[in-house]
Amino acid sequence: MRYKNVCIEAMGHVLPPHVIRSSDLEEALRPTLDRLGLPPGQLEKLSGVKERRWWDPGTQPSTVAAMAGEKALENAGISREQVQCLINTSVCRDYLEPATASMVAGKMNLPRHVFSFDIANACIGFLNGLLTAANMIEMGQIDTALVVDGECARAPVTATIHRLASPLATTDTFRDNFATLTLGSGAVAAVVTRKNLSKTKHMLNGAVLRSATEFNQLCLGNHTEMKADPHGLLVHGVGLAVETWPYAAAELGWKPGDIDEFVCHQVSLSHFTHTFQQLELPLEKALLTFPFLGNCGPASLPLTLSLGEAQGRIKPNTELCLFGVGSGLGCIVMSVTW
Repeated sequence: MRYKNVCIEAMGHVLPPHVIRSSDLEEALRPTLDRLGLPPGQLEKLSGVKERRWWDPGTQPSTVAAMAGEKALENAGISREQVQCLINTSVCRDYLEPATASMVAGKMNLPRHVFSFDIANACIGFLNGLLTAANMIEMGQIDTALVVDGECARAPVTATIHRLASPLATTDTFRDNFATLTLGSGAVAAVVTRKNLSKTKHMLNGAVLRSATEFNQLCLGNHTEMKADPHGLLVHGVGLAVETWPYAAAELGWKPGDIDEFVCHQVSLSHFTHTFQQLELPLEKALLTFPFLGNCGPASLPLTLSLGEAQGRIKPNTELCLFGVGSGLGCIVMSVTW
């Protein structure tokens, strides 16, 4: 799919105040790790995650998503009255019902003409949100949308530590719950608007989507637990990314060297290295945030984009590849000219 009239006008993000090191989590699990014969430093060594961030206890996803939304509107220089659609894409939700988007819209005091709804698709949910907003703009249904995401990993990680601290925990238990220990928190938002209304002209050029739903059991999560098959996710997730790449290059007209920066979903160092090695892509062109943010779910990729711009690495006219794989399995590759 290609777009001619869609711009990502501005990003906004908020980072949690509490820094939790991988060594802090291992210390909480010391009796279990000693009993299982697992040496110190394995969490960081195997994942590349040095630290992650947590909100205060009891923080609702809608609260931090609304904070990021306010920052995005401020950075875009537009009023809340100009927003016509709000899409929440977070895995973490306030409640099963109503939609967390309605809670975000209420906390932002958005006007009644704003249509709010949730989109859920694991770690590529934010990209799905961008594409949904882009489709509505391209079809002439709306002029401006706000896509938000607020992830709160404190509760599931804390519950997992409690579970692994049990004397009944085995090596298999630790392996199945390992991915949960890499999770981090954060909030991010994007203002998506029609090209003729855009000041920044950050063009969303198009995207390609592929799925491998036969592997939908590799990562199963709820409010207190995320059980994952790390090896299966690595093999089949990377496999789907490699499969999707030639379709994206053909659809989006990419040639070697065209892409200035890769903004990817942040899982672990092994996922990055395997994907980039198999595709023969330069890893130095990828922004890495997982070492200090962990895996923030669907907030991960847009947080990396927002931080990259704030830090001056992503500059105007930079050709970006937004590249995400999420459990399920699904893959989205998106072209953006910043």
